[in-house]
Amino acid sequence: MEIKLIDLNRQYEPIKEKINIKINEVINKTSFIMGENVIEFEKEFSKYIGVKHSISVANGTDALVIALKSLGIKEGDEVITTPYTFFATAESIVSVGAIPVFVDVRLDTYNIDEEKIEEKITGKTKAILPVHIFGQPCNMLKINEIAKKHNLFVIEDACQAVGAEFNGEKIGSLSDIACFSFFPTKNLGCAGDGGIITTNNDNLAIICKAYRSHGSGKDGIEAYNLLNNIKSNECYENGLDNTVYNPFKYYNYIIGYNSRLDEIQAAILRIKLPLLDEYTEDRISTTNYYNNKLKNTSLIVPKESNNIKHVYHLYILQSEKREIVTKYLKEKGIATGVYYQVPLHLQKALIYLGHKIGDFPNSEYLSKRTFAIPLFPGMTFEEKKYIIDCIKESETLV
Repeated sequence: MEIKLIDLNRQYEPIKEKINIKINEVINKTSFIMGENVIEFEKEFSKYIGVKHSISVANGTDALVIALKSLGIKEGDEVITTPYTFFATAESIVSVGAIPVFVDVRLDTYNIDEEKIEEKITGKTKAILPVHIFGQPCNMLKINEIAKKHNLFVIEDACQAVGAEFNGEKIGSLSDIACFSFFPTKNLGCAGDGGIITTNNDNLAIICKAYRSHGSGKDGIEAYNLLNNIKSNECYENGLDNTVYNPFKYYNYIIGYNSRLDEIQAAILRIKLPLLDEYTEDRISTTNYYNNKLKNTSLIVPKESNNIKHVYHLYILQSEKREIVTKYLKEKGIATGVYYQVPLHLQKALIYLGHKIGDFPNSEYLSKRTFAIPLFPGMTFEEKKYIIDCIKESETLV
């Protein structure tokens, strides 16, 4: 039996007709950039998360970069984050000229250890960037308490955690600003790249909108004024059709980016968003099955913190015999994935930070033992049972 780690076709087939109709509608209207679907999806996503503003962008990495820029994070500033995550988290910090300061993770949840954050705060620290890794929320209560005490911003990297909750509130609504990815393999994925920023801060929303589109237009001048503490009542309306000529559209006030969610991707996401909770419950059901069947093995199954809703972007196991188990599963046609083989502090691109092996022992320990097994909506009972049976068979191998 062949089983993919994430089978995108399984999710696509039931909604294939709806998606094809919507894509054709977008093409027929020829409104490909910042059209109706983008505008409506932003409203729908805001309602789902429970925030005032959602600013769609081209991808999750851009979301992080623009969020950091909107907060004024700049060269020489320090941002506290985790070394056990995808590279984009640290990459975004470096992209704005700031310095990633790593705090080791907890061995049980794989999230940043909130008890170790405060000791890393210096006079240069400007923000904390927790990552809700694999779909499990960090301890936002403690993190926000620390941030408030030290007058720091909090940026949620929620790229793997759409739909997750902490104390009954959606991830993405618990900080100054938050970032999501709609990469195809994410719990809410489009048919390409996509991302979004969420915030309850009106000014940050304006600045993010300006940064995503070359710092131009009405958002550009408002962002310029906000960033430079200028009060202005300048009139933006010129009474002309923007598609013909708009002096504000082609006048740039800040250096921004070309980072907009495509209209076609927004149309697809609008179909999938109402199904997200159903997809999540399917993931949780599979997780419960796995946990129950693997509890008497040598493998360490995922552990949930209290008062959270884990959405299981990935189902992560720990094993002292990872190479043996994953090799055996591959022979049986079962795909696996290793997350994350090289912690960020040991990545060549970040060698200039001066870290060495042993600096973050928990992250290094996990990088040698964790791996993911197939988990996606629509898995059959036969597939789940086959995976469990093969894992148990691998336990007998020396």
